[in-house]
Amino acid sequence: MNHFTTEEINLICLYNPGTRSGLMENLTDMRSYLQTDETELLALTDQVLEKLRGMDDRAFSELDLYPDFMD
Repeated sequence: MNHFTTEEINLICLYNPGTRSGLMENLTDMRSYLQTDETELLALTDQVLEKLRGMDDRAFSELDLYPDFMD
């Protein structure tokens, strides 16, 4: 199972259009606009993309990407 960190989930939530393939497309597009000094965001984006490549659409749809504010 690909466990996402809090930072990775935050990035996913910012760029997630609702599908794994759409998210991967959005992250890849965003990545192309990063400057050379944005190394942390580049690394984070690459980590997320790698994890997304390692899962299928069903596993992606089962991710809990929304915080439960009732706890």
